Amino acid sequence: MGTKSTKSTKGTFADVHCKGCGMPAKYNIVKHSYLCEYCGREVTVNEALKEKEGFRKLRQAEIKKSRKEYKLYSAACTGCGAEIVFDEDEAMANCAFCGRTLVRKNYTRDTQLPELIIPFRITLQEAKEELLKWCDENKRHKESRHVRERIDQLQGFYLPYELIRGPVESTASRMDAASIFHARGYVDNVFVSCSSQLSNYVLDGMEPYELDELEEFDFSYVAGQRVKIGDLDSEGLEWRVRGEIADDYTPIVQKTLETKAVTVVTTVDEVMQMPVLLPAYYIQDGDTKVAINGQTGKISVAEERIRHLIFFPWWFKAILATIIATAVLYGAFWFFGAEKDLRIVGTACFAGIIGIVSLAAYSDSERNSFVVDDGYRLLKSKGGPLRRDENRKLYKDPVEIKEEVTPPVCFMNIEGEEKKVKIVFTSFARVTRMILMSVGALFAPAILALFINGFNIFKLDLRGSAAWFCLAVPLVPVFIIKYARVDLYNNPWIYILDDKGGKKKYVDKQLKSDIKELAKDAFKAMFTWPICLLIWFGILCFIAQVYLTAFGLD
Repeated sequence: MGTKSTKSTKGTFADVHCKGCGMPAKYNIVKHSYLCEYCGREVTVNEALKEKEGFRKLRQAEIKKSRKEYKLYSAACTGCGAEIVFDEDEAMANCAFCGRTLVRKNYTRDTQLPELIIPFRITLQEAKEELLKWCDENKRHKESRHVRERIDQLQGFYLPYELIRGPVESTASRMDAASIFHARGYVDNVFVSCSSQLSNYVLDGMEPYELDELEEFDFSYVAGQRVKIGDLDSEGLEWRVRGEIADDYTPIVQKTLETKAVTVVTTVDEVMQMPVLLPAYYIQDGDTKVAINGQTGKISVAEERIRHLIFFPWWFKAILATIIATAVLYGAFWFFGAEKDLRIVGTACFAGIIGIVSLAAYSDSERNSFVVDDGYRLLKSKGGPLRRDENRKLYKDPVEIKEEVTPPVCFMNIEGEEKKVKIVFTSFARVTRMILMSVGALFAPAILALFINGFNIFKLDLRGSAAWFCLAVPLVPVFIIKYARVDLYNNPWIYILDDKGGKKKYVDKQLKSDIKELAKDAFKAMFTWPICLLIWFGILCFIAQVYLTAFGLD
């Protein structure tokens, strides 16, 4: 997982600038380019990438010049491979991440350090004090005791990250539907860790960082501090970037597609990546893992107890649901004093119907075997970031920092032109129509019978529709679950959006044509031998049931 940031109020280093007036340009998802809000000039994605390449070359030259003023050493771990840069006067013998021996040597590779940095806001002593407060507030957790015992192991590091910003393409789909939806989005100042030794899960818990303190890197910032060198190759980093952006978009996609069972695939070929150092305090000793944001003071502690999540196969869920529902119905019969024969017959009939419905409902599940997944929970500090007043005294801001994710915009190729659209699945109108159709199908003979007998409800004899009910009661729920729901998610309503915020419903001409063809085939079947005999027999039986329901069996 990467580390999020809040939006910058300064933002000069991460911004894309207009080639005309030099002011910041904002990305426009629809136009797929950056637009200057002051002069209206357009900056293409390629121009933005070239701008950042030029900035990085200048920064590398400046870093190399400032390096001459500082005497630094590096140490490589013989166990996990971690590499640390530190001052010449600091004594380091063991690795802070795995405890093994460190091999010390001169540090000469300036290009390993990034161009940008967020400085430490809180000191090591202040971080320890905040961690002790957290332990006092979380005494009920055994982790607080273990953290307190290891608090002297807390160490400060500048950790290697990549600052990610730019346009992304993504495709999303439901696991229980065939439709694939394309979207464009924009990731605005997301940090992705470049270290393999540290727990990304724990680091993610201390997010976010405030980008308004982002500075150009200078060796004076790391004087007296340890710097962790990144060890991910380009392929590993790209995989982590894709995963981070997919994680950011997944909650929004889940909300749009109305399910948690979604697949999100992102393309990040056009994003800007800028290496940056972020401040953090860290403890990693066995099962005890602690990360403290060196800027905001946010604390993240990994829960030591493994949580087991058990997933059952769909058929087991269907059987269990049937047993529970049947037991409840039998208990209701018994509570209200129903006779034994009625309890047995009624419950047996209900069990058969609910069993069919449950099997249909759960058969879309992806898991067809017992699976146990292991997971951990994070224990986090509450409240806003730590700040300093005019007297440099530390205080806690009551306002918590909110993570911001730019929602992706869906696009569809409509009649040869790519258009911005809104996708709607279970709207009030669609659900209402489905309910009315289901009720109409279930009581079709009775509804038609009312028209025949002049809407005299007292003349209705539902015994005349007994055969229809025997078929409809189990089949209508199955139809709703297996077919109406599939249509709901495979054929969502599409609204075309214009630049002024208006929307217009799109009617698929091919779908209308398919419906007409289906109607023609059904009409043709009524006069095709010998299937027509079965069709007309069914129609005559239905008409007879309507008549008997309208005027009674007597």
